[in-house]
Amino acid sequence: MANENKKPESETEETKTSETVEEKVEETVEAKESSEAETAAEEKVEEAAKEPTLEEKYAELEKENAELKDQLLRRIADFDNYRKRTIKEKAEIGEYANAALLGDLLDSLDNFDRTVEAAATATDPKAIADGVKMINLALVKMLEDKYGLAGFGKEGDEFNPDEHEAIGRMEEEGVEKQTLKQVYLKGYKLKDKVIRNAKVMVSVPKA
Repeated sequence: MANENKKPESETEETKTSETVEEKVEETVEAKESSEAETAAEEKVEEAAKEPTLEEKYAELEKENAELKDQLLRRIADFDNYRKRTIKEKAEIGEYANAALLGDLLDSLDNFDRTVEAAATATDPKAIADGVKMINLALVKMLEDKYGLAGFGKEGDEFNPDEHEAIGRMEEEGVEKQTLKQVYLKGYKLKDKVIRNAKVMVSVPKA
């Protein structure tokens, strides 16, 4: 009977081998889990090390502030240079505009000089008068065509207080509205702007 209850040696060895394998598997799993936990911990430490410190953040903000301040100063300097350049260009435009006008007037001045010289020995006053009249027409045409100058104010025109300066008024029968009786000084416009009012005598309806 004793021999019947006794397990064979082969079965005992297989049991021990199985237990040993299971133990090794458990040890391997535990080692792997431990390694993964250590790796995760190391990664957290590295991430924490990568985060900038307060000193580093402050230094970065100071750097950004300095860069913004430099950009602002550059923009201010650029704007000031632009303003000065614009003022200079406007002044030059005015000077050159005057130079162009004076250059255009030189021909008329030369013609007047020649007329004055001719008048000293002229025997025909009408010829001198015609010469002056031609110079006047040429000058007026040049100013009208090139600069947009236009004269206004003729006897019989309707009185316009925006264009005419009334030197005096006289009542007249048969006059239905205020009209120019006499023009003492012609008015002028530069394009659409009045640069000199015409000085006139005005006829008004009789009361």
